[in-house]
Amino acid sequence: MGNAYVEIPIRRERTALRRSAMSRPLRLAIGDGLIDQSTTVFDYGCGHGDDLRHLRHQGIECSGWDPVFAAENPKIAADVINLGYVVNVIENSEERAGALAQAWNLTQRVLIVAGRLSLEAEIPSTGNCFADGYLTNRGTFQKLFEQSELRDWIESVLGERPLAAAPGIFYVFKDAAAREAYSVSRFKTSYERPALSRSTALFELHKEQFEALSDFIQRYGRIPLRHELEAASFLEIEFGSMRRAVRILRRAQTPNNWDEARKKRSQDILVYLALSRFPKRCKFTDMPESTRLDIRAFFGTYSRACEQADDLLFSAGRRETIENACSSSKIGKLTQEALYLHETALSELPPVLRVYEGCARVLVGRVEGGNIIKLHRGRPTVSYLSYPAFENVGHPTLSGSLLVDLQKLRVSYRDYANSENRPILHRKEQFVSISYPLYAKFSKLTRQEERKKLFENPGLIGYERYWQDLIEANGLKIAGHRLMRSVSKAPPSAGHN
Repeated sequence: MGNAYVEIPIRRERTALRRSAMSRPLRLAIGDGLIDQSTTVFDYGCGHGDDLRHLRHQGIECSGWDPVFAAENPKIAADVINLGYVVNVIENSEERAGALAQAWNLTQRVLIVAGRLSLEAEIPSTGNCFADGYLTNRGTFQKLFEQSELRDWIESVLGERPLAAAPGIFYVFKDAAAREAYSVSRFKTSYERPALSRSTALFELHKEQFEALSDFIQRYGRIPLRHELEAASFLEIEFGSMRRAVRILRRAQTPNNWDEARKKRSQDILVYLALSRFPKRCKFTDMPESTRLDIRAFFGTYSRACEQADDLLFSAGRRETIENACSSSKIGKLTQEALYLHETALSELPPVLRVYEGCARVLVGRVEGGNIIKLHRGRPTVSYLSYPAFENVGHPTLSGSLLVDLQKLRVSYRDYANSENRPILHRKEQFVSISYPLYAKFSKLTRQEERKKLFENPGLIGYERYWQDLIEANGLKIAGHRLMRSVSKAPPSAGHN
């Protein structure tokens, strides 16, 4: 009975797409530093080979196999194996698991697994149900996963914990240290090199080495060991000890923000450790050496660091704590419903809110285009809002929203691209930090609009149709981030509302 469905011909060859650009899983892996010109890639289920062509164009050594279009090619081991949108087109569950296991056996460093999610398409009526998926009108099979379902299935087949790279895309690492290095890299705070307050002869004489030391301290919040920084060995020999070299650097960079760097790096470690508890925290020896050194420098022991991380994680599950953290946050736009902020400001949130948002990212990975993050105050939910024209348009429109329900572990998507009256943003400077390159430009537009009293109906101006009518009714227009008098319409008479 269970094998009766094999009598229905499944047109798997029709699932292979022609691609004019590289597929999303491989594009993400390149962006995450998992693929470069020193990496070998094997595309398991390469279809027409378009991804291989794009990889070769970037100088990346690659090959592929496909049961229909490249069946004569051998299946070979590689640093990175891409199993991109293969598992969702195999109708036999045992064969599906076998393909995943075989791809894993070929993997030397990291396996990329991508599958279509139920939020990407509507499941047809029950008449098209087939096995654990459905048949399309083209005679192909599709298995649509929930995000957590795909993650759990990968882990059940491989016995390894996958990490969410993006909705529908997971990385599975062969080496635990490589997995943790990738994990900790997702929660690093950016830094800026302090300016020199005064120059010293010793600093100028060895400026390159001192700047390398400064960058290390800003990045890690601590002094490097000799083997961690090439310049450290030189400075120790030149000045007798690292402490003396640090004193010279400290005098040249007065005042410096080393205490702030130490605070930020220790918070990064706590956020990483708090979120690494899903589903199980790794062994201390599986962590990258630099992370182990950070933990010893900031917390003394791994167990002490884990205790503090657990306290942070549990506090992120308390609504009162989240409410207080949102209300007191120095970054972001606060409304009655949520705290909104730009993706570049995430590292400036209080640690408990970073963990709150991080819980969503553990489930879905990085949401491409989700440049505005909405931290809901009344329920355990995080939304990723896409405003493609955020930097270029004074009041960008919402194109889509991905909602992550942390209580139900469900992901849903809403498309606004074709809506007639899309939500828009105002006061964009509130979403970003003061160091954001366009902060001054955003602020200037807001001040112009305030002087024209355009914000008097906050419940209505958040939608493009009303806002456009309001702008035109006041004889104005917006070009980029400039509010100007419209030459096509006379200004309103006195008393116009």
